[in-house]
Amino acid sequence: PLPEKFVVKGVVDRFSEEFVETRRKALDKFLKRITDHPVLSFNEHFNMFLTAKDLNAYKKQGMALLSKMGESVKYVTGGYKLRSRPLEFAAIGEYLDTFSLKLGTIDRIAQRIIKEQLEYLVELREYGPVYSTWGGLEVELSEPLEGVSACIGNCCTALEELSEDMTEDFLPVLREYILYSESMKNVLKKRDQVQAEYEAKLEAVALKKEDRPKVPTDVEKCQDRVECFNADLKADMERWQNNKRQDFRQLLMGMADKNIQYYEKCLTAWESIIPLLQDKPETK
Repeated sequence: PLPEKFVVKGVVDRFSEEFVETRRKALDKFLKRITDHPVLSFNEHFNMFLTAKDLNAYKKQGMALLSKMGESVKYVTGGYKLRSRPLEFAAIGEYLDTFSLKLGTIDRIAQRIIKEQLEYLVELREYGPVYSTWGGLEVELSEPLEGVSACIGNCCTALEELSEDMTEDFLPVLREYILYSESMKNVLKKRDQVQAEYEAKLEAVALKKEDRPKVPTDVEKCQDRVECFNADLKADMERWQNNKRQDFRQLLMGMADKNIQYYEKCLTAWESIIPLLQDKPETK
């Protein structure tokens, strides 16, 4: 799937440098996915996109082609309903439904967590300077109070970095795989359309009651299309599962590392002010 222009509502400005960079990374990954694909990498439209100096003429042709494809799909499937999806493809469909549902839930909760983190960050930025102001009023407490203020400032910086990493690295991958699962569902539907066309032609041949029944060439070609589509879909599904395992391993390990770094920075900041808060021995 083409990556969407992902924005966390109320958090990311789509015209900011951060958003543009996140979008650039997503599009770069999209192109690499295509170049790694054994079929799509040889697609003439993809090669034209990479090499043509002016794409305007090709854009018009592409829209006309999409319109014709949409009409042909409607014609093929009109008036005929697929008997049943084969068990292995039914299992793929069920898996994709569950997978996208789980990712959607994680995506919504993660966005809510990031929003709450940013609200907390606003409070911390107001909270820290209060100690510094207080220290200016009481000379004897100024050093430890300034230490607390600096500590909270360091925690603010650490939390800001964690939120940025979640927004720029974690959420886009979730969204990519939600779209990816929808794309796979659409491919399943196309497979069903090809099978429906084949079944409709078989029924038409059976109704003719010819003296010497013979399967017409167009029916055999349609059967070949079904078999090829099935093989290609299973290969794509296997490739997708391999990519998914690698991406999510990298994603979750990255998230774990970022959280560890955040808490280590906060721990270091608080430990640094302990000596300032401890009672000093009285001078004799």
